Amino acid sequence: MGNVFVSVKDLELAKQHDYKWIDARFNLQNPNEGLTLYEEDHINNAVYWNLEKDLSDMQKNAGRHPMPDKEQLKILFEQSGLQQDQFILIYDQGGSPFATRAWWMLQYGGFKNVKVIQEGYQALQKAGFKTTSEKTIAAPTQLEMNWQDQLYTDRDGVKAIVDGKVKRTLLDARANIRYRGEEEAIDKIAGHIPGALNYDWEQLKENGYLAPNDTLLDVVSKDEPITVYCGSGVTASPLYAVLKEMEYKNVQLYTGSYSDWITKYEVEKG
Repeated sequence: MGNVFVSVKDLELAKQHDYKWIDARFNLQNPNEGLTLYEEDHINNAVYWNLEKDLSDMQKNAGRHPMPDKEQLKILFEQSGLQQDQFILIYDQGGSPFATRAWWMLQYGGFKNVKVIQEGYQALQKAGFKTTSEKTIAAPTQLEMNWQDQLYTDRDGVKAIVDGKVKRTLLDARANIRYRGEEEAIDKIAGHIPGALNYDWEQLKENGYLAPNDTLLDVVSKDEPITVYCGSGVTASPLYAVLKEMEYKNVQLYTGSYSDWITKYEVEKG
């Protein structure tokens, strides 16, 4: 069991009811797909977190998947029946950025015992974990939050890095062709945040799931403070998670990411 990920083979089937389960399956091209999959079948007692309805505040003007505020997250955690000290397991399809997005939100909220199922939902099914189509109704809890503000930054925080007022390395998780500004099919302006380095999060996929990759060491060292971003803050989360799995100590996430940055500031190309 690593810092972030746990393999299905390392879980004890007999302890299924001791785990708190979160289903984070989603599809950026079909936002209804995750809930449909959950309603068809999910791990027994799992609650469902939707990327756009639970893990983003789509009413904000802060990128394509804006960060929820603390009160919104606290309500989500409490309505999901979470306790700060319980063992929480999150799954998606495997090799996707949605479970790591949920994991990061829980890290931000100060939860300590949270792991991402490395292989995804189908591996849990094959291993014999009990599934159901019945929606989980969790008993609400009341939490005293321990927010980890150092894990998060916004546009102004990134501007301070770009201006040299704060010493951190910006790491862009998008495909290299988008980073260089040669192709941009999603955002209105092509390029990257000035001074940022690039590491495509897709390189972290191994046998269909996320895993550490030593080529990260060629881009950023473990002793430098790093701020990761992507297009909308979603696919930066697997890069963030793998950095933490590899014991990088000082990492934060710009949740607004490139789609937020371009609303106010200039970019670089090349």
